[in-house]
Amino acid sequence: MEQQKGGFSSIDEYIATFPEDILARLEEVRAIIKAAAPEAEEQISYQMPTFALNGKLVYFAAWKNHIGFYPASSRVPEAFKDELSGCKGTKGTIKFPISEPLPVDLISRIVQFRVAENINIASAKARKKDA
Repeated sequence: MEQQKGGFSSIDEYIATFPEDILARLEEVRAIIKAAAPEAEEQISYQMPTFALNGKLVYFAAWKNHIGFYPASSRVPEAFKDELSGCKGTKGTIKFPISEPLPVDLISRIVQFRVAENINIASAKARKKDA
């Protein structure tokens, strides 16, 4: 990956720096996220592709042997504990090996979970502000 000196200004720019096989995987992750959260805004944050809706939803990035998926929530590991038990990663990171198909349904449901979570947080803040 050849990062530009000033960083990336778009997800397209980020994805374009990868070889065709990785580029296709990144586009697939992007499409899954867009389908699960069509109103989410594409951004670059921490020099990674990011989707935001009422705050950050998810980040993703390509690495040597995996696609890193970052749900930006401490609740995701517990909510999807059984399904994530076979995935490598840390508390805030899910690693999808390059050599395996992407778990489309799981990624979609995590994104939908994050949308609902962010909407609930925004609603609670609004209620607190109005009180």
